Amino acid sequence: MNWDTAQGNWEIFKGKARAKWGKLTDDDLETARGKREEFVGRIRKQYGIKKDEAEQQVDNLLASMNA
Repeated sequence: MNWDTAQGNWEIFKGKARAKWGKLTDDDLETARGKREEFVGRIRKQYGIKKDEAEQQVDNLLASMNA
């Protein structure tokens, strides 16, 4: 799955994201709705990680959704 597909299937992606990043609030997910940079920023804020690491985690989740 790529980010464009995630945007189009946000409810499905949101469920997977909630399972992976339990600290993300409903507000975080709704604010970031379909906006990758905002979504990565929310992960960084909640988990205190670097941008590259957060982006890699998002890419890994997207890749796992292809399988």
